[in-house]
Amino acid sequence: MPAARIPIHAIKGRGAATHLAHRFSRDERNAFDDGWGTLEEGAAEAEELPPLATEVRFEDVKSVLNENDSPDISFDRSLNPYRGCEHGCIYCFARPTHSYLNLSPGLDFETRLIAKRNIVEVLRAELGRRSYRPSHIAIGTATDCYQPIERELRLTRSVIELLQETRHPFALVTKSSAVERDLDLIAPMAAEHLAAVYITVTTLDGELARKLEPRAAAPHRRLRTIRTLAEAGVPVGVSVAPQIPFVNEDMEQVLEAAWAAGARNAFYTVIRLPWEVAPLFKQWLELHYPQRADRIMARIHEMRGGKDYDADFATRMKGSGLWADMIRQRFEKAANRIGFNRERIALDLGAFRPPGAAGQGSLF
Repeated sequence: MPAARIPIHAIKGRGAATHLAHRFSRDERNAFDDGWGTLEEGAAEAEELPPLATEVRFEDVKSVLNENDSPDISFDRSLNPYRGCEHGCIYCFARPTHSYLNLSPGLDFETRLIAKRNIVEVLRAELGRRSYRPSHIAIGTATDCYQPIERELRLTRSVIELLQETRHPFALVTKSSAVERDLDLIAPMAAEHLAAVYITVTTLDGELARKLEPRAAAPHRRLRTIRTLAEAGVPVGVSVAPQIPFVNEDMEQVLEAAWAAGARNAFYTVIRLPWEVAPLFKQWLELHYPQRADRIMARIHEMRGGKDYDADFATRMKGSGLWADMIRQRFEKAANRIGFNRERIALDLGAFRPPGAAGQGSLF
């Protein structure tokens, strides 16, 4: 699988700069100078490439609820309507999942998307099992459930419709203002303690956001979404994740703006670079912040025991060491001063009622 760099005009609006070969690839191709002008000819041909288009494939899945027993994660089950994410966030820890599809965690992750077209039918069957016991479901943990293709495919909306029918509690996290479309479902469920929404605001700097999260909503638009949700009575939290040393340095300002918009809970993580995310992020640094790249990676290594990433449950979300402790103190002091996390968002597990067969109505 080629890992050649794509010209800037062709990746406008994309996070990754290459079709990086995944870790299961047998071959990796790299351009080199053979003395015959091959590099120059290839660059000239590449300049004629059109911007990369998004391709959507469909799959039928056998299960949709993912069980979680990780001690550092607060939810028991998660659900993702899509694989891959068009938002193109360069730091996304889920990029390596595309490797299992024999696709690149680079540009393929954000341009070759998979939609689980039978997700509602499978979820209905799983919720209807006699052995099923309700637990909090987190929607959009490995992909943004309101990425652009949701406008047409409406898989997330279909899932929420089923959760409303069964009175099953859920929380979702997104960077998209498209969640406002489903307020007619989310707001009534929130009134019955069955729904909560978290909006990720990584920075207030629009120029930086375009580089970090090229196809996600602008920061000011996400703040407006927080306000819209809060005014509709939906419990709203803000995620200021991930924190990246010397990149997004305005955590306190983000928290203040989110509180003013109506968010009342907040959390953060530090950047995670598992598997192929590390080389992709380094490419991104060389492209956008070449003079700062070494300093940024040195601080990341300081938080990860000298490595790009450490998957230890005790430290993978927040890191370790002096720099990680400084970020933790900054978050805690700002959150306490502003007033975040004084009341826990509690969802009602006791209201659940198993679904009937597809198409079957209820007398009550």
